[in-house]
Amino acid sequence: MPLGQLAEGAAEVRDRAFGTRVTYSPKVFIPLTMLCRDKCGYCTFAQPPARLDSPYLTPEEVLEIAASGARAGCHEALFTLGERPELRYPAAAEWLAEHGWDSTVHYLVEMCRLVRDETGLLPHANPGAMTSGELAALREVSPSQGMMIESLNPHLDCHRGSPDKEPARRLATLEAAGELAIPYTTGILVGIGESLADRLAALEAIAASHARWGHIQEVIVQNFLPKAGTSMHNMPPCPPDEYAQAIALARLILPADIHLQAPPNLTEEFGGLLDVGIDDWGGVSPITADHVNPERPWPALDRLREVTEARGFTLAPRLTIYPEFVYPGDARPEFAAEPHPWIADDNRFSVLDRADAEGLGRDDPGSQMPERTMENLDAGSGADVLVADENSTQWYSGGAGHLPTNIMGGPSFARGTVREVLDGVMAGQQVGHDEIVTLFGARGPEVVAVGEVADELRRQTVGDIVTWVHNRNINYTNVCTFKCKFCGFSKGPLSLNLRGTPYMLTLADIQERVIEAAELGATEVTLQGGIHPSFDGDYYIDVCRAIHDVVPDMHLHGFTALEVIEGAKRLGESLVNYLMRLKEAGLKSLPGTAAEILDDSVRAVLCPDKINTAEWLECHEAAHAVGLHSNITIMFGSIEQPEHWANHIVATRELQKRTGGFTEWVPLPFVHMASPIYLRKGARRGPTFRETLLMHAVPRIAYHGLIDNIQVSWVKIGPPGAQQILRAGANDMGGTLMDENISRAAGAQHGQGLTEQDFRDIAEPLGRRTRQRLTGYQNADGAPEVHSRILRPTDNATDRKLIPLESLGSRV
Repeated sequence: MPLGQLAEGAAEVRDRAFGTRVTYSPKVFIPLTMLCRDKCGYCTFAQPPARLDSPYLTPEEVLEIAASGARAGCHEALFTLGERPELRYPAAAEWLAEHGWDSTVHYLVEMCRLVRDETGLLPHANPGAMTSGELAALREVSPSQGMMIESLNPHLDCHRGSPDKEPARRLATLEAAGELAIPYTTGILVGIGESLADRLAALEAIAASHARWGHIQEVIVQNFLPKAGTSMHNMPPCPPDEYAQAIALARLILPADIHLQAPPNLTEEFGGLLDVGIDDWGGVSPITADHVNPERPWPALDRLREVTEARGFTLAPRLTIYPEFVYPGDARPEFAAEPHPWIADDNRFSVLDRADAEGLGRDDPGSQMPERTMENLDAGSGADVLVADENSTQWYSGGAGHLPTNIMGGPSFARGTVREVLDGVMAGQQVGHDEIVTLFGARGPEVVAVGEVADELRRQTVGDIVTWVHNRNINYTNVCTFKCKFCGFSKGPLSLNLRGTPYMLTLADIQERVIEAAELGATEVTLQGGIHPSFDGDYYIDVCRAIHDVVPDMHLHGFTALEVIEGAKRLGESLVNYLMRLKEAGLKSLPGTAAEILDDSVRAVLCPDKINTAEWLECHEAAHAVGLHSNITIMFGSIEQPEHWANHIVATRELQKRTGGFTEWVPLPFVHMASPIYLRKGARRGPTFRETLLMHAVPRIAYHGLIDNIQVSWVKIGPPGAQQILRAGANDMGGTLMDENISRAAGAQHGQGLTEQDFRDIAEPLGRRTRQRLTGYQNADGAPEVHSRILRPTDNATDRKLIPLESLGSRV
């Protein structure tokens, strides 16, 4: 085939498999040893002992390099080293013996463990040809491994005197990695004297190994460049057309699910590599040189992004392990709880902690350090908060220390499937499940394009007014019989040391808080709490009546679907009958909380003993039927993937089509810092800011014509982030949130109690005006009147401030 036709075919395969996304790995290079027993004719990395201060880096030196990479925002620690130098150099063997190691590989294993545990970086080990036992040992500390095949021609001059480059040894290593289920990187070196047939043979051998084991995550096609000081310094560099041909052939020969990489620093006009089928730039380091090609500096990240976007692609950081191996096959919310087919148990949390919802690397700028140092602080009202380690500088939900990246201020463009979906939206089409997933996968300028479409729909629907409600949260008890793994608020005997003393407000306490709220101008009180073991369904009726007694016009927004279902169940009543009684007692609307993710595979991990998806939907449908409106919430960023977000949106959209009873969409980012599931290393570090922005923009699109209001949770996102999200489809700031405890109990640090001026300060720089609203989005016309200061008598068994938990036994 002519090269142009070959390139077109390769690019078409790449586009079908990976769309417009091009990845790279932000990494730091750690040259553990530059000694090697092989004598490859093109290599300047390997050095004799006389040229080195020490045969190996010490653990202190390894950790210093790794920590600098973590501080610079890297995700990967790439260990580069020569192969088995102790078999050639006595100095290497002596150093290893003196420090208690029997081989270079075993020392590498411990250095990978050190870097992973101390810095959180994911090691990627490239020690060359290895035995099955050595591969297995490295699998426990390094989520991915690699070894270049280079060529299977056993007669190349450049490999004379290099026993580890024997083709059979390389292929045996590749096969053993497959048997051990190791996500593996390999590749070919083009222009070292091999023929076109040799290249094809190597690519076909890689493809055959992957067909047997499915373990090849990426193939590198690297071009030879002569280097001074090597035996091949007079050889010509790989011709550009041959290199382009080799890349295109690799894309056509290899299975489409294998990623294809070409190093950007080895080609002057590296953007052209995208034209022949690659989808990955490989490792790019912000702080260390390419130790294998030190004369070729890495392109700056801004330059890499500029070149990538100039050809209509978006750039995304990845981990050492590709998304298909993080979440293999169908989406796996049980990732943290069940045996993983590709990741060793000790590496699971290290991968999860740096992953986003798609299994790529978190893309918020700044450092991400392991969270070990925690300080216990009293947040008031029975909520205690664990403050995250201050060494991290990335934005995260609930953290007040660092600003989010300016997404909506960047360039806007989209092509491929994202463009097709957005064009359909503007033509009036409703997005389905797959289109929703596509929009959640937007990256770079595509995110801005999605945000702009969402904001245009916002203008068409509700105009330029930003609304807010003056409300107070009342969390009446933090004791709960349910064991939701994400909840940092609920208390029980086993959590006393971690999260403080259990409490329950009396009815008089609740009335006092409602009166105070009314006197401060609040029009709504939001009631949520744990499911106390001593409650029956009449408790919630009593609370409604107590509030109605003192401030009858206060909007009582209360009781999750879980509380309503439990109340009805404990009284043996139907949902409809029980909701009617709540309404008669003063309840005006239901919050959408207790939804978490409306996908039962996710709920089985997050809240296995809680209501399921069908029960949540049934409760809200019953509420709508008796005239109680409600909202839709989603708690996102813990263990789930975009497929589950789409399931949640589609299920609630179908209910809204039947009832019309939902007034707003309220995304609630997972706050990880003091969440039990995160502390037990079972969840991600909350959503990225890109994911958070899209969780407002995509539902604006998906619910268009059905739900008018998209609310931004400033208490979890912070005012600067909320301001940006108002440019991407949101129109409501939610409540003033006096006494917000649940987010703060999980570690949120944005405080509580914004004022009208605070909302103006957020909206007015955007050219938007603010308006105080009621819970149902009517204009607010003043605070409700306090009718009585006579509090209900405290004569029932549940009206106690402190509950002796030891008397409750196993019910808690």
